[in-house]
Amino acid sequence: MAEERKRKPMIGLQSDTDWSEYRGVMVVVEQRAGVAKAVSWQLLGEARRLADKLESPLLALVIGHQVQGLAREAGYHGADRVYICDSPELASYRTRPYSRVCLYVIREYKPEIVLMGATYAGRDLAGAIATHLPTGLTADSTQLDVDDERLLLASRPAFSEKMLATILCKQFKPQMATARAGVFEALPRDEARSAEIVVVPPQIDPEDISTQVLGFVESLERVNLEDADVIVAGGRGLGGPGAFSLLKELADALGGEVGASRAAVDLGWIGHDHQVGQTGTTVRPKLYIAVGISGAVQHVVGMQNSTYIVAINKDSEAPIFRFANYGIKGDLFQIVPALAQAVRARRSGGLSPEGVLEPMSAAGRGE
Repeated sequence: MAEERKRKPMIGLQSDTDWSEYRGVMVVVEQRAGVAKAVSWQLLGEARRLADKLESPLLALVIGHQVQGLAREAGYHGADRVYICDSPELASYRTRPYSRVCLYVIREYKPEIVLMGATYAGRDLAGAIATHLPTGLTADSTQLDVDDERLLLASRPAFSEKMLATILCKQFKPQMATARAGVFEALPRDEARSAEIVVVPPQIDPEDISTQVLGFVESLERVNLEDADVIVAGGRGLGGPGAFSLLKELADALGGEVGASRAAVDLGWIGHDHQVGQTGTTVRPKLYIAVGISGAVQHVVGMQNSTYIVAINKDSEAPIFRFANYGIKGDLFQIVPALAQAVRARRSGGLSPEGVLEPMSAAGRGE
C-alpha cells in the first residue's frame, strides 16, 4: 500500500483561530499614473459608514510610485489611517509585487474587512490576496452592510440578475469584497480631515519580479461609462442600430458617452461595453438621458443614482418616467436631433457643457 502523503495544514483554516485582533475596514486605493480611480473614493465613502457602524477605524492602502499626494487625498476622503508603499517598481500594477504588499499589510495590521473596486486590476488583485490568506471573496458587490456579529453582508446580483444574493464569510478574516464603480457615493473632499500616514516597505526585490511593463497602448475606441459626466443611452425603442448615430451626435455635443440597455445589446445593435445595468456598468453621471428605454429594473439599478435623469419615450406609461427628473413624450427621431442642435447652438455662444446643463441645477426630481 502506498504511503499516505503527509499534508501540511493550511494557515488560517484552523477552526479555533482567534479573530478578535482583526479590527477596521480597509479600502485598497487603485491608481494609475498617480490618479486614483473614482471607485476608490466611492468605496471610502461607503466604508466610512461601515466603520462607524462597527466603531472601528477606516483604513486605506495606497501602492505605487510618487503617490504621497494620494495618501493625503485618502485622508481628505474619510480615511483615519493610510498605509502607503511607494517605490519605483510599484509604478505600474503587477499582481505579484502588489499582492505581496497587500498580504503584508493585512497580516501585520489585521483589518476585519478589505474592499476593492471591481475593476480589471481590482478583481485580479483581490483574487490573488484571498487565495493566499486564505479567505472568502464576494465579487462585484452592489450593496454592503454589516450585522450585529460584525459580519460583512456583501450583496450581488444572482440567478440571471433576478435577485440579490447576500454572501457572508463567517469563519475567516479579513472578509473581502470587490464593488462596482458608480454604486456608492464618495464623501465630499475635505482638506480639514487629516489621516495618520504609515509607511510600508516593498515586500519583494525588483530582480524577483518576473514581468516587466514596457508601456501602455490606449484604446481610442474604449467606452468610459464609469467616469462619464453625461451619458446618452438607447434601448429597444430606437428600432435598430442606425439610431445610435443620433445618440452619438447628442453625446458628442454634451461631451458625454453613449450607453445602451441590455435589450439593445442583446439584439446586437451596439457592443456590450456600452451596456448600463446589473449585467453591464453601474454609472453615476451628472446627466443621464434615456432614449427609447422602457425602464426595466435590470437597467434602472445601473443608473438610478445619476444626478439628473431625462427620459424620452413615446409611451407615457413607460416605467422610466417614474425615475426621471424630466420626461419628454414624443418621437425620438425628432426630439434627439433638436436637442443636439440646441446644445450646439448654446455651446457656440461660448458655454461649456456644464453651462449648457446649468438650468437643470435648480430643478428637482419629478418636475
